[in-house]
Amino acid sequence: MTEERIARFEKRQAELHKMTDEQLKARFWELCNQVVDPIVDLARTHTSPSIERAVLLRMGIDSVSAHGVVDRIYEAGLLGKGAGHVLLKLAARRGCDVRAAAAAVLEDKEVLQGLFG
Repeated sequence: MTEERIARFEKRQAELHKMTDEQLKARFWELCNQVVDPIVDLARTHTSPSIERAVLLRMGIDSVSAHGVVDRIYEAGLLGKGAGHVLLKLAARRGCDVRAAAAAVLEDKEVLQGLFG
């Protein structure tokens, strides 16, 4: 088994040795995406309002606001995007910080419309 493993390593090494820096960089990111894709898929399908509230608390949103913001995000069908991601995207769009974005969500649920479309 060891000889087979060494042979596979040497074959991969020879293939990588032929690549340019740009090709190596592209291959690196391709492999990174392969590693991260299952984690992203799991996060999309395995979140909950309580997890998303915890994320917002760590982003500096107070508990009462976090509860209301997550409810609004859930109602808008965006919880799978991640509440923190939604607030970051909204903050970038409005040119404000995440606390102001959270306040905007609480004031007007329409602010979430078209955010990801």
